[in-house]
Amino acid sequence: MNTSTAALRPSPHATATPQFWDRLWRSAGLQALGLLILAYFVYGDPPHVGAAPEAVVAFYQGERLRILTAAVLAGFAVLNLMWFAAALRTTLAAGGQDGWGAAATAASAALGGMLMLLVTVSAALAYSISGSGNPGLLSALNEISWAGVVLSSFPRAMLVMASAFGLWRAGLASNRLFAVGVAAVVLVLMGGTTWASGGFWAPDGVFSRLVSPLIGLLWILVVSRVLLTRGSSTYAAW
Repeated sequence: MNTSTAALRPSPHATATPQFWDRLWRSAGLQALGLLILAYFVYGDPPHVGAAPEAVVAFYQGERLRILTAAVLAGFAVLNLMWFAAALRTTLAAGGQDGWGAAATAASAALGGMLMLLVTVSAALAYSISGSGNPGLLSALNEISWAGVVLSSFPRAMLVMASAFGLWRAGLASNRLFAVGVAAVVLVLMGGTTWASGGFWAPDGVFSRLVSPLIGLLWILVVSRVLLTRGSSTYAAW
């Protein structure tokens, strides 16, 4: 009777297994990476620091649909970034490095909060503030957004550092990969010093706008590969 009942019992659906969720969240960094890149290209090129108020109004009114679409994509990217950090923490905890895992969680929370703030400002500008008839307010909020890009370098660097040191201490990253991670931390941190009045080292310059964020995105790709190929095979956390 028991044997017959066991034979008739349906096997659990794939989504009900810990293995499914473990694999899904270990790949969340790749999902966040793709969504952030897509949001960047959909959003377009915003007015730079010191742009004329008329140019700021024209951008946020003329590109309203694109900006709001990019806001949705960025929101999903932040969600996946949080799950990426959760998968990283469980991996580090399994390797006896829960302290570095906690640091990764804190860094991802701070970074996610800053990203959502920047997305909120842009979406609000496009949705209604651009039609308020106050160009000075629009210009001020636009420049606050650029300042936020610079200051986001610090939680980005902390996330890179926590993953680099944690994976290395857990034996999941080689000395060479650890050295790459340390270099990435330094370069991302340098993005927090880009306060020149113009040019390459300005808040809207090439380093702050492209180089520093790109380094962070490439590091997410590297860590995602480690999580998917060398991560823990235990599923208790899921």
